[in-house]
Amino acid sequence: MHRVGHRVCQHESWIVIAATMVTIIFVFDPLGGKMAPYPPCIPEHLDSNSSNRLLTGLKTAAKSVWETRVQFCCCCVGQDDNTRVAFSSTADLFSTYFSDTDLVPSDIAAGFTLLHQQQDNISHSREPPEVVTHTPGQPQETELDAEVENCHHYMPFAAAAYGWPLYIYRNPFTGLCRIGGDCCRARDIEYDAVEGDQHNCHFASILKTTGLQYRDFIHISFHDKVYELPFIVVLDHRKESVVVAVRGTMSLQDVLTDLSAESETLELGIELQDCVAHKGIAQAARYIHRRLVNDGILSQAFSVAPEYQLVLVGHSLGAGAAALLAIMLRGAYPQVRAYAFSPPRGLLSKSLYEYSKDFVVSLILGMDVIPRLSVTNMEDLKRRILRVIANCNKPKYKILLHGCWYGLFGGSPDNFPTELDEGNQGALTQPLLGEQTLLTRYSPGYCSSDSPLDSPTKYPTLYPPGRIIHLEEEGGSGRFGCCSAAQYRARWAHEAEFSKILIGPKMLIDHMPDVMIRALDRVLADRTACVSCPGQGGSSVP
Repeated sequence: MHRVGHRVCQHESWIVIAATMVTIIFVFDPLGGKMAPYPPCIPEHLDSNSSNRLLTGLKTAAKSVWETRVQFCCCCVGQDDNTRVAFSSTADLFSTYFSDTDLVPSDIAAGFTLLHQQQDNISHSREPPEVVTHTPGQPQETELDAEVENCHHYMPFAAAAYGWPLYIYRNPFTGLCRIGGDCCRARDIEYDAVEGDQHNCHFASILKTTGLQYRDFIHISFHDKVYELPFIVVLDHRKESVVVAVRGTMSLQDVLTDLSAESETLELGIELQDCVAHKGIAQAARYIHRRLVNDGILSQAFSVAPEYQLVLVGHSLGAGAAALLAIMLRGAYPQVRAYAFSPPRGLLSKSLYEYSKDFVVSLILGMDVIPRLSVTNMEDLKRRILRVIANCNKPKYKILLHGCWYGLFGGSPDNFPTELDEGNQGALTQPLLGEQTLLTRYSPGYCSSDSPLDSPTKYPTLYPPGRIIHLEEEGGSGRFGCCSAAQYRARWAHEAEFSKILIGPKMLIDHMPDVMIRALDRVLADRTACVSCPGQGGSSVP
């Protein structure tokens, strides 16, 4: 059993390493070599108009190269209007993000490796937090227990929205046999509300995942295009609710929706200072809103169960869409609730984030990268990578080899002195790279500390939705925290705790829906077993 768990953990680490390698090959600036020879920030021989034209030309060329790359990678997606807009938005994001650096893939890999070890080194050297005798009040503790139970109940609906691929992934040996009898079976005429599921396999997996009956389903859509997400609408008799579950990222179309990261103003009819949200997710929420309202799907559901409450759920991209959809529907359904599992951080403006606290609960597991992912945090990550590789005196090949070994088998994280390692400043006599050599000349990042992504209109600082419950892993689960052995505790958390991207083997694993389901199972079992134990609820952050 120990060997099997070890092999599973190693397999997860190889997935992380492979994903990192694919990412770094794709995301370096394709015009870095061409832009570097240009003169410094304000060339004396160019007037302001000429320099502006030159900079505009470079930006246009970089965007064109990125757009060609994105179109090549997504050649099977199609060429409708939404897709072309998404291609342009994605190319604009990449070209802007990498416009002020001259990094090569090995630089990025070395930066991730050093940041991972630096985080662990700081964590190991930090003094244990002082125990605070203050305990949350009974009402707050009771509310946390209730919301954890609600999350445990609604998470299978969010997982069911992924259809048969996730079901087979969760049940690799028996899943196909369980749903195989329903696949390709002729569908009864009364269930024509199932859309985009030609072989009936999605519906079969949803029935198995939720445990509901055919008659409980109002609408199932697996129509999948850019800015148009699949969703299901069901009657949940146990909680007396109409549940709308939105699918998370699973296709190239969904990836393009994720990467349309500009901000967009929402017309909500509420008195807030700035109703701004992630453009791609807002477009997806508008699409589902039109389907639910204009096509009469919600009216049909509440005609069957008029006393039920509306609940919106989703995981990852679906979590962001569900939270925005709850904001859009709150005027018509004041009692609406939303449960966002692993939502993206870069979703809502500050005022919408505060507004959503009354009816949205977000659940975040461990080191999950997506709830820490936003344009602002990516810019911070880029600066940290530049900083750490500019202040390390080891050859890159040693960093990468040691990093692979450290990621797989562990070891000492303090073998590579960096800028933040106290007491090792004297060892930095021959830095690997100078920080300014990694910045492209004639770029905003070279001229000042301001980033081209710091535009307050296009890429403002955005926040996750609602109040946040954090499932924190407690010690004793091994280096990779195999979920069968991991212990978790639930506590209320503040959004500021997720304002920095953490590097580690579990940053992707903790985002998987099946891992979150198992973690919730463990938390609920532990809380049920220790319901009378004092001080188990953790800290409370309203």
